Amino acid sequence: MTTTILALIELGAILLLLGVLGRFATRIGMSPVPLYLLGGLGIGYGGIVFGRDLNPMTADSEVLPFQDIGEFTHLASEIGIVLLLLMLGLEYSARELVTGLRVSWRDGLLDLALNATPGAVAGWLLGWGASGAVVLAGITYISSSGIIAKVLGDLGRLGNRETPVILSILVFEDLAMAIYLPLMTALVGGLSLATGAQTVGVSLVVVSVVLLLALRFGPHISRFVFSPEQETFLLKVLGLALLVAGLAGALQVSAGIGAFLLGIAISGATAHTARDILEPLRDLFAALFFVLFGMNTDPRTLPPVLGWALLLALATALTKLLTGYWAARSAGIGVAGRWRAGAALTIRGEFSIVIAGLAVTSGAGAAGAMTADVSALATAYVMTLAVGGPVLTRYADGLGRAAARRRARTASPRPAG
Repeated sequence: MTTTILALIELGAILLLLGVLGRFATRIGMSPVPLYLLGGLGIGYGGIVFGRDLNPMTADSEVLPFQDIGEFTHLASEIGIVLLLLMLGLEYSARELVTGLRVSWRDGLLDLALNATPGAVAGWLLGWGASGAVVLAGITYISSSGIIAKVLGDLGRLGNRETPVILSILVFEDLAMAIYLPLMTALVGGLSLATGAQTVGVSLVVVSVVLLLALRFGPHISRFVFSPEQETFLLKVLGLALLVAGLAGALQVSAGIGAFLLGIAISGATAHTARDILEPLRDLFAALFFVLFGMNTDPRTLPPVLGWALLLALATALTKLLTGYWAARSAGIGVAGRWRAGAALTIRGEFSIVIAGLAVTSGAGAAGAMTADVSALATAYVMTLAVGGPVLTRYADGLGRAAARRRARTASPRPAG
């Protein structure tokens, strides 16, 4: 068979697998992300299908088991990252972002301190040095905006009083990624302190300029992108997203952050239409990103880090509960709403995997030795909280009612005598 025919068969098999896994996830009411990762683990290096005695992080094993579509899947996974962050940016306008930061910056800083610290400490204890500490800090810090939004919608809680509190914290986290990602890629890539500081400085300047342009010229950008013909609209918004992402990468700013900032600049009806048109593409390319990440993770690397993954999952679930509880309490929300806010924030997913994927991609330098363990730990950690987080969120009302009953019993006066 020719290379083209083999590539069609391999790509068709992967897409069919993703469709089956996604359907199963829908039937049992969970996010498909953990199943995509498990599917990649099963068909990748050391998996149950191929069982290759290869380490995907070494130079002599750069070809994927599905070698005829290796280059396509790598490009598709990069497009998946761009579309994930573009769609996230489309959820906010520049003014909403700035307003949210003014309101929630204290809660955002508390969230950063409580949830990045466990990952940073684990990175040092595992002997991964400063780069490993920074990578794990980001993985444990960021909640999954996409999965949280879906879970809240499925549970009918989008109109609840605590939901704006949750969203404001997610906005802070998303903007923090604009500073974090270039710093992380510089450290993992083995760049010097001066070069890393320069990279972060360039990133801050670019982010500031783009936000100012979005505030000032957002309506003009939206009018340029919009088109009444769906085909033309799709070509314009996707082409502009890839162009901006590429230029951001050339300026040493993460390509995904460039797409995120473009999404912020597009607002109003244009943003709503763009979300509707791009959603199927995002789901397709994001799924390919997750399955490729799983394929590049050797399942035999999971058992040594499983204990750390479970420990981090437990620790950061508790710290996220505390973050949401405190933020909702500051907003004057009742006890049940505080527990619901904290439980929703425990969910991790796509962006923890994005961070790990960028670390693996950038880790050819000084930190290359730890990238295999990072991908394994991130996979186990995300699978734990992408499944456990929605379950905890679903039953958070029960936690809130139980806590309220305990408080009522404690506060009630004891009978005399």
